Parts: sequence; C-alpha cells; structure tokens
Amino acid sequence: MAIRPLDDRIVVQQIEADEKTAGGILLPDTAKEKPQRARVVAVGEGRMADSGNRVPLTVKTGDTILFGKYAGTDIKFDGAEYKILRESEVLAILGG
Repeated sequence: MAIRPLDDRIVVQQIEADEKTAGGILLPDTAKEKPQRARVVAVGEGRMADSGNRVPLTVKTGDTILFGKYAGTDIKFDGAEYKILRESEVLAILGG
C-alpha cells in the first residue's frame, strides 16, 4: 500500500453496511447506518513511549475492527475511500 501511517495510526477500508434487515426488508440509502466495521490495510510502527522505545500496535494488517461512529479522518486515495484512525479509537477486533 502506498499510504504508510505514522506512529499509532492505522489505515482502514470501511465494510459497507447490509442492504437488508434480518427479516429480509431492503433498506434505502437514507436509512442505512454509517458503517462502523472496517478492514485494516496498513498500520504504523507504534507510538513512542516516554522511555524512547516504540510500543507496537495490537491491531495488524488484515484484521477486521469496530470503531466509533465519528472516529478518524476520511480520505480518498487512488479512487478508493479510506479512514485513518489512531489505535485508541479502535473499539474491538472482530473474529479470532
């Protein structure tokens, strides 16, 4: 990936929300919630601790994460949309 995040930042690509409810009802675009799931596409080297050592990130490239509804900064790069977050804005890592 040509975007290399710095320190404790990560670059994610959002996973679109479902277009159907559990009951099979199709949702119009205006009724869809802003997606809060994403796939991690790049991670920084980790934050710098007071001791001068790098603290590695828990999140790894390829992880699927949950983040806050208004977290991060939206960017467009090479025609694709990404979001840059700090690791502290990640709420959970999904899966095993």
